[in-house]
Amino acid sequence: MASGKYDINVEAPIEHVWAFVSDMDKWAPLVPGYAGHEIINERQSTWKLKGEVGKMQKTICLDIDILEWQEPSTITFKLSGWKNSLSGDGYFHAKALDRENTRLTGYLGMTARGLAAPMMNSVLKSFIERKGRILTERVAREMVSRRPVRT
Repeated sequence: MASGKYDINVEAPIEHVWAFVSDMDKWAPLVPGYAGHEIINERQSTWKLKGEVGKMQKTICLDIDILEWQEPSTITFKLSGWKNSLSGDGYFHAKALDRENTRLTGYLGMTARGLAAPMMNSVLKSFIERKGRILTERVAREMVSRRPVRT
């Protein structure tokens, strides 16, 4: 399984972090290659992503199933897609460092199956590490920019 995990400190209270990551509509557009998403219900959504795999442009659809909402710290999910040739899981985890700072961890793991699996899994390894870091940094930046100003 190709996987990537990235930690970042966010200058925001854990409640603000939770309010952001628990609402997919707020952070889905920050996913690298984002081309759209549809919320099916509170626990299911379908995502469309565009990206390059080697020299090929690909558009893939992923089904996301939320497994756990554990306020204020954890969201876990599983994913599948691209004609059932991809599967994986991931999470966001938040830990309060103090009243105004939170440690956010983003994790994503994916596995390709089928004839092209050996090649795809090697491509996925560097792709997931890089894109997971980018997503976590984007989420952290967006949370800070939307943080209410205290007076």
